[in-house]
Amino acid sequence: VHNAGRSQMAAGWARSLAGDRLSVRSAGSLPAGTVLPHATTAMAEVGVDISEERPVPWDDELAGSADVVVTMGCGEACPVVPGVRYVDWDVADPADLDLDGVRAVRDELRRRVRQLLHDLDVPPQEDLA
Repeated sequence: VHNAGRSQMAAGWARSLAGDRLSVRSAGSLPAGTVLPHATTAMAEVGVDISEERPVPWDDELAGSADVVVTMGCGEACPVVPGVRYVDWDVADPADLDLDGVRAVRDELRRRVRQLLHDLDVPPQEDLA
């Protein structure tokens, strides 16, 4: 929703694990002003830098340019574009979590991103080594 936590971490994982084999964009239905500091810290701990990311709004044009849209809690506010594959992940919102809680969200998102990459036939880079 706010494009400040879950989606930024998931996008960071996707970029890190897929490299240039995948185009990744992150947006929210009601973007916040900044990415959550705990999200940035938790990702930095595993070597993924999301410190320069900024929350942005998403719209039909952005969604329509995607092959797959992953949603996390936006419900009716998510734009739905015919022909685009949607995947909804039920992942805790890190906004009110302490750093340990955000780490658990980070690790859950890593697992889900890895699975999505396999589903898309884009094996994570660490699997190619």
